[in-house]
Amino acid sequence: MHPPGRGGNLGNMSAHLTPARSRRDFLFRAGGGLGGVALNWLAARDARAADAKPGRNPLAAKDPHFPAKAKRVVFLFLVGGPSQMDLFDPKPALAKWAGKPLPESTGRPKSQFTKGDEVILPSTRKFAKHGQSGVELSDLLPHLAGCADDICFLRSCWCASTVHAPAMYELHSGRTLMGHPSLGSWVTYGLGSVSDDLPAYCVMTQPEGVPEGGAPCWSAGFLPPVYQGTRFRPGPSPIQNLRPPADVSGEQNRRAFDLVGKLNALNAPAGDADLDARAASYELAFRMQRHAPEAVDLAKETAATKTAYGLDDPKTADFGTRLLLARRLLERGVRFVTVYSGGGPLVTQWDAHDDVNANHETMCGHVDRPVAALLKDLKQRGLLRDTLVVWCSEFGRTPNSQGGKGRDHNPLGYTMWLAGGGAKGGAVVGATDAWGLNAVDDLVSVNDFHATVLHLLGLDHEKLTYRHSGRDERLTDVGGRVVENALA
Repeated sequence: MHPPGRGGNLGNMSAHLTPARSRRDFLFRAGGGLGGVALNWLAARDARAADAKPGRNPLAAKDPHFPAKAKRVVFLFLVGGPSQMDLFDPKPALAKWAGKPLPESTGRPKSQFTKGDEVILPSTRKFAKHGQSGVELSDLLPHLAGCADDICFLRSCWCASTVHAPAMYELHSGRTLMGHPSLGSWVTYGLGSVSDDLPAYCVMTQPEGVPEGGAPCWSAGFLPPVYQGTRFRPGPSPIQNLRPPADVSGEQNRRAFDLVGKLNALNAPAGDADLDARAASYELAFRMQRHAPEAVDLAKETAATKTAYGLDDPKTADFGTRLLLARRLLERGVRFVTVYSGGGPLVTQWDAHDDVNANHETMCGHVDRPVAALLKDLKQRGLLRDTLVVWCSEFGRTPNSQGGKGRDHNPLGYTMWLAGGGAKGGAVVGATDAWGLNAVDDLVSVNDFHATVLHLLGLDHEKLTYRHSGRDERLTDVGGRVVENALA
């Protein structure tokens, strides 16, 4: 067989032609082939049925592929695209090029907002070295700067889309189209849950609304529905309908759930993922009525802890409350918690088209103190060593200006970071060019990023697969490498 495009020895083709077949022979052979396909399908269905017995908990804890550094994840997603050259990636060369267009050698990317010939906008932020590692951070993040030695900065990230929703889907699921399982769903599918009384995968959005990508960002896609994220609502009651009606006793409630379980066992076809997920959800809901109120109750936290997370300041109270709640959930066995900064109106996102300074001063004011508090709190409690904290977004920003003071979307090179859970603290991986536009050294694709997160959790991204539509699907599709330089 010749490689595509190379052709072959056409002169000898006639020597390899098979004799003509009758229609009867063709139908017999085709029927045999279809029979083989059917047999394979039946065998696969029986195998799935054996693995999905009614009553089996699909969220039972599972062993990783190899010893893991991290056991749980806090996934901080900053909606809109923070500016790398104003936060994590200082570019002094921008000052020299101020007021000039980007060199043609950079490609001068165009978008729906910019033509590519806009002049360069230098950062007005002041950068300084922090910690023993001497990593440089901007003055927008004074609290996070105190944690520099615990963070691994990935300065050479890139993605495929310049549009918010597709880029969000890519960062969450590895694909730019909705309908694929999120990272949190893959992790809970691969590892199960440590807690029997709380959801394995929790999601917390801003009070103003969900990110532009919406619920598909935490969807289970084609995985069984039990692996999708459970959204906690903003406000004093994060879990809706948690308490049973006042006129229903605990014993009555238990008998009702038991009856539903018996009926499911009698009538459930083997391997019905939707029914298994619903039954597991009902059982989890019953147990949550007893255990979740304590998990989401911050009253037992000390005044000093609440102050550290910024609960005493209107600017930081919302995000700080959600991060403190995330820490409590992780302590109680929740496997994966996603917390969003940004969502809803444009003024509450990191999408700095109009004025990057004003936007980032506001948004950093919301998150800097709480994120630093989370890292320090986890470390003080001995949890940071096996808790992976992720800071990510759908893309970064351009070095050239939009409208004089803003920056446009940039998927070609930007910064995300990892802390704890086996990530190398005080490290910088990769680099962008002198203008902060293109990743040029040790490039980290979304597939690479996901492969690295899974690796820290003890999961081989090439072995974590799920059979869907005749194909062994995986989070990283057909790509991905573990970023070794990011590992401690």
